[in-house]
Amino acid sequence: RSAGCAYAGSKGVVWGPIKDMIHISHGPVGCGQYSWASRRNYYIGTTGVDTFGTMQFTSDFQEKDIVFGGDKKLAKIMDEIQVLFPLNKGITVQSECPIGLIGDDIEAVSKAKSKEYEGKTIVPVRCEGFRGVSQSLGHHIANDAVRDWVFDKQEGKPARFEQTDYDVAIIGDYNIGGDAWSSRILLEEMGLRVIAQWSGDGTIAELEATPKAKLNVLHCYRSMNYISRHMEEKYGIPWVEYNFFGPTKIEESLRKIASHFDDKIKDGAERVIAKYRALTDAVIAKYRPRLEGKTVMLFVGGLRPRHVIGAYEDLGMEIVGTGYEFGHNDDYQRTTHYVKDGTLIYDDVTGYEFEKFVEKIQPDLVGSGIKEKYVSQ
Repeated sequence: RSAGCAYAGSKGVVWGPIKDMIHISHGPVGCGQYSWASRRNYYIGTTGVDTFGTMQFTSDFQEKDIVFGGDKKLAKIMDEIQVLFPLNKGITVQSECPIGLIGDDIEAVSKAKSKEYEGKTIVPVRCEGFRGVSQSLGHHIANDAVRDWVFDKQEGKPARFEQTDYDVAIIGDYNIGGDAWSSRILLEEMGLRVIAQWSGDGTIAELEATPKAKLNVLHCYRSMNYISRHMEEKYGIPWVEYNFFGPTKIEESLRKIASHFDDKIKDGAERVIAKYRALTDAVIAKYRPRLEGKTVMLFVGGLRPRHVIGAYEDLGMEIVGTGYEFGHNDDYQRTTHYVKDGTLIYDDVTGYEFEKFVEKIQPDLVGSGIKEKYVSQ
């Protein structure tokens, strides 16, 4: 199948980008090896000293670990991490398939080690690859792990920063190719203060600070709506979905976000929109004449099957088919607001099905991932 497993959703998407924690791929070597630095979630820091994003930590299970259990090995790894990487701010245990099958107690190991290291944050994540039908359940499990092992630990502690009325958290932006940095600049230019990024270029301190935000702005609904809902229920923080693909959607989103604040921020949004208008108009003037009326079929991951539609339309292109690798009902409901009637919609297509759809519809362009590339060529 095109989408990954629950481990991919937890380690690869949600937890992996938290740069000052060490994420152990707990189980045989393959899962960590094949997902090693494979998402371009950029970060700033000194790798191996205070940040660890592009490093691969694994417990490298052998047959004896499967037979006799790997808890002792896990404890030893945590001790080694403390000696070798003393500036790490926490550890997560990203479970691979065998952990759940052999009945290891990663929670007990994590609690014992956390106590031994003066209350250090150590998070056991039950994201074994066999859980659920795609990487989507891994997102959910990872969200719940933040709730249970990060938020609950902070209960009743005062904020460690000066709060303002304009504090927002960027939720569900993994800084792929630096996206979160660009988004952050727009929000800051309109007068907001970004106190956390979930989780691109993110830190454990940012996660801990988020329950003090005034508004959560949610980009990738699929992978982070769970923690957004939790923060609304528990801390009363509203959340708003936004879309920063293409000028039309960016302008709509900035106004939508600003509507949650006072006139200072609303004016700020208009100022930012005006500032970049000439830039985007120039791009459209250059490319739209060549792209007008061209048709596109999409097949991508968590939010882009709907989010990028407006960007293509800004360039005069028409979306004639779209679908998700691991979408849920609520994703397809949201998609109906983006597409025209008669658009073909497909879910988790196989390579063969996708090829047949493309043959029938004959789009000018297919927007998809590396795995679909050769089918289309």
